Amino acid sequence: QVHLMESGGGLVQAGGSLRLSCAASGSFFSINDMAWYRQASGKERELVASITSNGGTNYADSLQGRFTISRDNAKNTVYLQMNSLKPEDTAVYYCNARILSWNRTLRNYWGQGTQVTVSS
Repeated sequence: QVHLMESGGGLVQAGGSLRLSCAASGSFFSINDMAWYRQASGKERELVASITSNGGTNYADSLQGRFTISRDNAKNTVYLQMNSLKPEDTAVYYCNARILSWNRTLRNYWGQGTQVTVSS
């Protein structure tokens, strides 16, 4: 059973920073792409950033360089460093990972979500 566990959310003032972490646990062959999504109240879930197994990254245009995604393959962990936070960044942040099982089946997994609240 594969499990994604997020941590690092919380309440921060506008202009502050937070670092989210997401660790994959369980038995699997490898992890392909990892990503962070977010869903604000009353809105659809949207991609924040993604990273390939080789470190290639992709970001939502709206972030304007404020967020940085990274990963530690040895720890099966992906991070999201969020700087210059704005109230509009308030959302539940979800970790996503495409994981290859031992029988070479590729499946999509989600974490339970972590709340980020930015006060003005």
